[in-house]
Amino acid sequence: MNKLLEIREFDSITCNEGYKDDASLKYLNPETFDELEKLILTFEGSAEADAIDFLKISIKRNVGKVIQAKNHVGLIQMKNGFQVQILPKISGNEVEDMKKTFLRMLRSLKDFPSKVFNDSNLRTGRMNLYEIFINMYIQEVRSLVKKGIRSAYLPIEDNLNFYKGKLMVKDQIKANSVHKERFYVRYDEFRVNRPENRLIKSTLLKLQMLSGSAENIKEIRQLLMNFEMVEISVNYIEDFSKVWIDRNTKDYETLIRWSKVFLLNQSFTTFSGGTTARALLFPMEKVFEAYVAQNLKKVLADLDWEVSAQDKGHYLFNSPELFALRPDIVITREDRSVIILDTKWKLLTNNARQNYGISQGDMYQTYAYSRKYETPEIWLLYPMSDEMSGEKDIFFTAMKDEKVEITIRVYFVDVVHIYESLSILKDYMIKG
Repeated sequence: MNKLLEIREFDSITCNEGYKDDASLKYLNPETFDELEKLILTFEGSAEADAIDFLKISIKRNVGKVIQAKNHVGLIQMKNGFQVQILPKISGNEVEDMKKTFLRMLRSLKDFPSKVFNDSNLRTGRMNLYEIFINMYIQEVRSLVKKGIRSAYLPIEDNLNFYKGKLMVKDQIKANSVHKERFYVRYDEFRVNRPENRLIKSTLLKLQMLSGSAENIKEIRQLLMNFEMVEISVNYIEDFSKVWIDRNTKDYETLIRWSKVFLLNQSFTTFSGGTTARALLFPMEKVFEAYVAQNLKKVLADLDWEVSAQDKGHYLFNSPELFALRPDIVITREDRSVIILDTKWKLLTNNARQNYGISQGDMYQTYAYSRKYETPEIWLLYPMSDEMSGEKDIFFTAMKDEKVEITIRVYFVDVVHIYESLSILKDYMIKG
């Protein structure tokens, strides 16, 4: 049995064998399908329901029960070893290119721990996302080893045949009342067995057991040779509490954040369930927002425009201040006029009668932004899709007293060629 089901966002999964070869559906055997269903039902109606927002159960006519992937991307591994990998719905991409684009998008997240990232070093075609993250960790460790593993003066207590450091009087009396020739002492020794190195070694050992990639396992074994003088961590929480990132330990910062993900089973979407061994999932709404904001700042760097992400300070109601407004991106130009941009990770449809799939809620939200920020210029940014890949001028205008009160424009961002795509948007905004 194939141990990996690879799907894309918004794909539907069925266990109906009659649709096993249907191109519009992905097939899972009934046993594994039931495991996924249990995972969803575990969280339905609970306080943690939002955490399971990446999968939805529904009924499809003639097909029966289906599970649909929503707007989270990542990997779920069931207890039986079966893996479901959810990839982003990126327009016109091969699977390997899709993974690389997704990883570039992830790097824009503030909490995503990655400095070392080399497309050519990542064997994305043959690896699932979890193995890719393991490979990224390996790259980070390799980079640290090249710079040199840090040592530190560590306090050591020992019963020696010679005097060294400071005599521990109480322990001396207790341990050496008979052996007068020995000294129970405490001294400092320069060693590599510091908490950061213990956590890295423990992470490598855990990943060696979890990985199914021969290439990753081989590289982990090679790296472990550099940690022979380092003990494993016997208390992860205690060792993490002892880590202090400063000028001397800056090279450890990214590795420690990754180690927390792997050793403490943390995830970028946090949940746990009886049917999962591990999961690493990312909300694409936040990933897209961060990716656009980061690259837009680069594109507009030559202009005297101020770009603010997740702007604060405005409320729908002022007395008292309730319902905070948080537009994704606020641009303030030289003349202090404002442009609001809101990112939406949603695939629109080429159907004007159905408002292209734009929700009423999004329109109400942008109208509130316009009123509170006193600007007539609003942009809704959606990812480019195969259906909406051509340049399409979509805008909505509200009039008051025969004057334009607000214009909401829609723009499709090509996440594969992000800089070029946002440069075109820049030209539109300059022209007004």
